[in-house]
Amino acid sequence: MLPIVFDPATIAVGLAGMGEGWDRRRAMLEQAGVTPLTIAPDAPQSAILTLTVLFVAGLDRPASARLAQLARDAGVLVNVEDIPDLCDFHVPAAVRRGDLLLTISTGGRAPGLSRILREWLESRFGNEWTARLENLGSARATWREDGLSPSQVSQNTRELVAKKGWLS
Repeated sequence: MLPIVFDPATIAVGLAGMGEGWDRRRAMLEQAGVTPLTIAPDAPQSAILTLTVLFVAGLDRPASARLAQLARDAGVLVNVEDIPDLCDFHVPAAVRRGDLLLTISTGGRAPGLSRILREWLESRFGNEWTARLENLGSARATWREDGLSPSQVSQNTRELVAKKGWLS
């Protein structure tokens, strides 16, 4: 597994499908700041060529396999909900608190455990973490402007988190 985080401003994301699966994926993408391009289930490859990533949800296996193959042939990463063998990557369970993103993955081996751990993290990392990250981000910017080294910024970060008791 290789965890990565894409900047939604720098990639083109497509979403193909229908029904509840499509609705879930659209909500997930929008929560991440992504406005996906809608791709018709019977779209030609030309509709996929400009994408970086394609999500497919709510389609039967043949339609999903067709889109996955078109995406791969175009060099586009693809994720097909609930059909792991058609996926180039999977989506971890996530907790968002502003720009703070906590993710959990079991590599697809135990999605139920990912859900349990996500719920546990949600109960421990409440909405106050949005403001905490803003506070810490401002402090970091000041430290960097003051010319502190990356190691000193890291140390200051540890000290501020400890002083505030955020992880106590």
